[in-house]
Amino acid sequence: MSTGPLEGGMTVPPMPERTPKSLRAAIAQHAPQLLVDFDRHWRRDIADAYDLAPVPAFMARWWGEYALARNPELEARVHRLEDEAAQESDYARAKAMIEDAGRIRRAAAKAEPGQ
Repeated sequence: MSTGPLEGGMTVPPMPERTPKSLRAAIAQHAPQLLVDFDRHWRRDIADAYDLAPVPAFMARWWGEYALARNPELEARVHRLEDEAAQESDYARAKAMIEDAGRIRRAAAKAEPGQ
């Protein structure tokens, strides 16, 4: 997953450093629709904890969320697949759509800082 031009001349912003602070700043700048949930999740699971064990899982979840949200075309494709799967009466087709959406999410989440 690399930065590149989108339709309309927009570009996909690069992934930030892999730290909570850098990820939050990137979300605030490029995917502000995620910020309320990011902050709520941080306060609930991390901020008041005396155990850092949940931080890697938190980062993995939000890294993937941001990696997808920073690319509106890709995010729309995933949401379209998920919505169509929810309406699909054929189980095999619905399953295939959900699996495709999952593959896209996993691929997006593999983005490295700077990509």
